[in-house]
Amino acid sequence: MDVISFRTPGLGDQTYLLTHEGKGVLVDPQRDIDRFLRVAAERDVELRLVLETHLHNDYVSGGEQAALRTGAELVLPAAAAPAYRHTPAFHLEDIDGGDGLTLRPVHTPGHTPEHTSYLVFVDGEPAALFSGGSLLVASAGRPDLLGPERARSLARLQYGSLHRLASLPPGIGLYPTHGEGSFCTATGAGRLTSSIAAERDGNPMLAIDDPEEFADALLAAPMPVPTFYQHMGPANTLGVPPMPPVRVPVLDTVPQDTQVVDIRPRQAQATGMLPGSIGIELDVDFGSWAGWLLPYAEPITLVAEADQDVTEAVTQLAQIGIDTVRGVVRDLGGAATQAYELAELDVFVERLAQPDAQFLDVRMHSERERIRLPGAVERFLPDLIKQGIPAELDPERPVLVACASGRRANIAAGLLAREGYRPLVLTGAGVPDVVAALHRRQAA
Repeated sequence: MDVISFRTPGLGDQTYLLTHEGKGVLVDPQRDIDRFLRVAAERDVELRLVLETHLHNDYVSGGEQAALRTGAELVLPAAAAPAYRHTPAFHLEDIDGGDGLTLRPVHTPGHTPEHTSYLVFVDGEPAALFSGGSLLVASAGRPDLLGPERARSLARLQYGSLHRLASLPPGIGLYPTHGEGSFCTATGAGRLTSSIAAERDGNPMLAIDDPEEFADALLAAPMPVPTFYQHMGPANTLGVPPMPPVRVPVLDTVPQDTQVVDIRPRQAQATGMLPGSIGIELDVDFGSWAGWLLPYAEPITLVAEADQDVTEAVTQLAQIGIDTVRGVVRDLGGAATQAYELAELDVFVERLAQPDAQFLDVRMHSERERIRLPGAVERFLPDLIKQGIPAELDPERPVLVACASGRRANIAAGLLAREGYRPLVLTGAGVPDVVAALHRRQAA
């Protein structure tokens, strides 16, 4: 038996391909299934089963399309009841994978009510566990994505599920779907894969032996929920079409009634963006931020550099069900007027010391709780769109913007610039670095 993992870092998720005796089992595939099927073909593996651990809240599944493309059997938790053809997985009713491979569904509610993990046996011996959003590496799947009203009930269920899985033989490999960088984790998840033994020894959630205390810990400081999550559950319940083409036409002008998204590097964005556009430089989490900040599934026009490959941007958008990219503009001509400044740490701190400076911190609440700058105006990046630019900020004075690394601050700068503010973005550093630099400055 071999387990091949496929990381999708921007969503903090992993898909797995289990191979055994030339047969394959695909677990929790993302929508862009070609990368999984290509590896299966390269290894001369016949895909027999496609397993889903739950109806995903953070991405559009490729499970149905992978099964249709290959003729594999699609298996979902019995209680999921999606609107397309599948085989229901019932608790402890084994699924024969052939050639000594057996998959045993284990109902593990908590992350979602229907959530099911899959215990893998090879020749009767337990070998691996695909735990989806239940038992994670050093963490657990969050129980509040279906709304605060059900969160505590699901948290109690998650307690039982985690301890049920932790009672399995210690040598079993643990392969969760959600991991570091995912907003589906209750706390910061650690490594990508693990073992039952390692989680017994080191998972802080398993150290809590009371269901109510466990629920308190799980719900104590929930991370924000990206707005596009609300569209993923319905999509995965009803089914989605195959991936659209990832190549889009080059446009001379921006079509009317489209949202312009500038994916160029921040240095290019700072020199000037098209008026009214939003700048989200292309990186592994581009799709997540676009899904969070833009009106969902409205038409999009991308702005890219002349030699920039936009297929990654289109793929990331399609992974969360956004198939509305109309094309890409590569020549802005003289229309780019929405500009701002970038600054390294030393220059940023110098500007912060000037009497007309005002500071905007766009980190999450949990980040600010650990370290904050007194006097800062605090507004989490997505809330700049949801709630608007804070009234405390004076458009006549420079607005110094920072986060943890400069990525979110750069997006915020574009939002400020299009409203007539004069932003200065800290790049390559974060608020903790600013606080430390100010302390050094005061000490000197």
